Amino acid sequence: MQKVLILNGKFKEKIWGGDRLKKEFNYDINSNSIGEYWSISAMKDAPSTIINGDLTGKTLDEVYKDYKGLFANPTEETFPLLVKIIDAKKDLSIQVHPDDDMAEKLENSRGKTECWYILNDDQSSIIYGLNVDNKNQAIDFINNKKRDEVLREVPARKGDFFFVPAGTVHAIKEGCLILEIQQASDVTYRLYDYDRPDKNGNLRELHIEKSLEAIRINKTEEKAIVENIENMVKTTLTSNEFFEVREIKIKGKQSLIRDRDYLLESVIDGAGELIIDGEKFNIKKGDFFILTNEVSSYEFDGDLTIVESNVVR
Repeated sequence: MQKVLILNGKFKEKIWGGDRLKKEFNYDINSNSIGEYWSISAMKDAPSTIINGDLTGKTLDEVYKDYKGLFANPTEETFPLLVKIIDAKKDLSIQVHPDDDMAEKLENSRGKTECWYILNDDQSSIIYGLNVDNKNQAIDFINNKKRDEVLREVPARKGDFFFVPAGTVHAIKEGCLILEIQQASDVTYRLYDYDRPDKNGNLRELHIEKSLEAIRINKTEEKAIVENIENMVKTTLTSNEFFEVREIKIKGKQSLIRDRDYLLESVIDGAGELIIDGEKFNIKKGDFFILTNEVSSYEFDGDLTIVESNVVR
């Protein structure tokens, strides 16, 4: 069975998208309004495609369904995570995501807890929660259109990390470039969209009632855990009920043991090699791959920054 799945994802145009994915990652894109690159995806409308080995040409949703052993025979019917890059040339809407219970009841979907690893060098900002103590206060401020008073805006610059549990009111602001790791769900409730028309001149749909129901006053304090191991600095960024995320900085050669069922690897800077049982794969900034359950040990060699994630069962 195949040990590594190297992936090509799908690009998505957005009214707030730009051209930084083409400029910064050298992706082959013929649009100046790409907002998202769904890099590790088994979502039905935009699955990633395997580009190496015997499974070349198959999509990740097909492989997850037909080759369960590669993923340690999971009980989840569909692939549980989604990894994407977001380029915000303009502000995204003020939004909130439902938790699992609400999403299952209303949308027949997973909920959407996510996290953001900031990639932009220049200073930007995000909306990250609300300046209130309870949900009733939040609803009162929102119903009275006092958005500026209640929204919590914080700076966001390269290397910053934000855990965004379902129910957190949030928005990605102009100038942000973000690696997002999330539950595999595309359910979003827009609370406010700046009265902005879509490409056809129509105002985009808002979901006020659902948004107000979904809101939670989440108090998140993620404490990074840093480990220095030979030629690697590994920083655990979050370990929650849905996924774990680590930043891995490699300088030189580093041997590793796969200690999760399978690992999602996002190369966000540098270049080098992935070595598995003597077989070498060239990897660079902008590459995404999965180390399957067939891998026991592996090596990275080079000057690399990788964001590694895995599902939590």
